[in-house]
Amino acid sequence: MRLFVAVIPPPLAITELAHTVDQLEKLPGAEALRWTARPGWHFTLAFLGEVEDERIPSLQRALAYGAAGAAPFPLALHGGGHFAGRALWAGADGDTAALRRLAKASGDAAREAGVEPDTGLPFRPHLTLARTRGRREEARAGDADLGPYLAALAPFAGTPWTVSELALVRSNPPTHGVRGCGPRYETVADWHLGR
Repeated sequence: MRLFVAVIPPPLAITELAHTVDQLEKLPGAEALRWTARPGWHFTLAFLGEVEDERIPSLQRALAYGAAGAAPFPLALHGGGHFAGRALWAGADGDTAALRRLAKASGDAAREAGVEPDTGLPFRPHLTLARTRGRREEARAGDADLGPYLAALAPFAGTPWTVSELALVRSNPPTHGVRGCGPRYETVADWHLGR
């Protein structure tokens, strides 16, 4: 299974952000971006890639232990940013230090279960909204200028909520040929924080 560990915002937070994203999708050049599907919006804490079935029980035990050791904390969707002009994202406000600790605990739990998480970049709390259509390594002619999207996202401030669960999520391949159909996500297991 292709897996990652995540915090999934509650429906109210998704709805608030969706109203702003609806406006972003109306900006000139928006059709040049690949927009992520709202049901899949999440904060990735640890990307695990392909995990062998026999490792999943020990991974779940280690993640349950990590979740039990973390207290619930406040978080809100806030503002936005980009990664090298290639990915547009919404940011986080609130106890982002607790979110970072939970990301570290998730990576540690994966390693304990014999699964090596992708640690290519330092953890930065973000919820991916869109990607440019070019390859990751280089910008292409026709890629969208993310400046107007960043300006529109800057004042966004969602209602705070309490992060109380950690989720192990499976990423299923996108349905090719269907516009706007990226990967489909399903929660494999989740755990309450602090229990």
